[in-house]
Amino acid sequence: MSYSNLPKGVIALGLVSLCMDLSSEMVHSLLPVFLVTALGASAFAVGLIEGVAEATAAIVKVFSGALSDWLGRRKPLVLLGYGLAALTKPLFPLAQGIGAIVTARFVDRIGKGIRGAPRDALIADLTPPEQRGAAYGLRQSMDTVGAFAGPLVAMALMVVSDDNFRLAFWVAVIPAFLCVLLLIFGVQEPERPASVRLVHLPLRRATLALLPRRFCWVVAFATVLTLARFSEAFLLLRATDLGLAVTWTPLILIVMNVVYAASAYPFGHLADKGSSRRQLLAWGIIFLIAADLILARAPNLWWVAGGAALWGLHMGATQGLLATLVADSAPAELRGTAFGVFNLTGGLALLAASIIAGGLWTAVGPALTFYTGAAFSSLALAGLLLSILRN
Repeated sequence: MSYSNLPKGVIALGLVSLCMDLSSEMVHSLLPVFLVTALGASAFAVGLIEGVAEATAAIVKVFSGALSDWLGRRKPLVLLGYGLAALTKPLFPLAQGIGAIVTARFVDRIGKGIRGAPRDALIADLTPPEQRGAAYGLRQSMDTVGAFAGPLVAMALMVVSDDNFRLAFWVAVIPAFLCVLLLIFGVQEPERPASVRLVHLPLRRATLALLPRRFCWVVAFATVLTLARFSEAFLLLRATDLGLAVTWTPLILIVMNVVYAASAYPFGHLADKGSSRRQLLAWGIIFLIAADLILARAPNLWWVAGGAALWGLHMGATQGLLATLVADSAPAELRGTAFGVFNLTGGLALLAASIIAGGLWTAVGPALTFYTGAAFSSLALAGLLLSILRN
């Protein structure tokens, strides 16, 4: 499963994702607990902040993806998005209230939204179709290496600094700016082939109608699945609910992301080697159902760790594969638009899921929150199994 034969630009984009996720997860692994313990926010407020942040990124993605199709260039938008996210990182340690955190998350997610769809489309532009499962799996794996390294560094800083949240937030600024340098010097965008025409105003209804039915199926399925997978902030809150000290809460994200990083590339490789992609997705949903049931009934922190590991296995099995399905089902000239639409619907679903989860958690408790996630997962699995049987 060597990835040395993948295009160098794909590997560089993976390193860029690693550095930005290292920075972001140093902040996000501490942010829910910081909001609740230091700023007095409720679980509902945490869910609302996380949901709005991700929905903002998703809405911006649809426009940035379409703009990259119209311009015929993707790297400038990718650079703008990562650059904006890097510039917003100092806002977190400077924040003195919930309003400042909301602003910082909002601006940071705008940066994510600008870069997301053009970056995913750029990977498809750089990679031949027979290697796309591995390419997206690699990016997800490297992204997730940063996602578990970030909480690990944050936890170490909390230990040596006697729970100094703001120090951890300041250190997170460094890898954010490093990722911008990697992108500038390590990624070269290929020339667009003459056979791929530029599109005009790709967000027009007539242009969107050119996206095939297969793409619409991928979007519909991913939307239902996202309703089942609310923000990982609730994994951290579940751990603290069962007594995990503030200093050690990043351990939960470390467990989840180690499994995610280890599984994403192998699952992508399996998809390229002829394994049924729908069956792989089905296994990914089964992992999520198991995670939700374990987290709902968790009597101690070991159960939370097990649920987090299964959550990571679900992410490894599904996220890169869904990106591959989008890339394969969309015309080359509308690839950025397709990723934008895909991310928009997913982001809005995540907003709804996080608000529902926060409301259920505040009104009833954590168990019903995770049982509801399992119910939505089962709905997605039923739809997927029906589609397999029909084929």
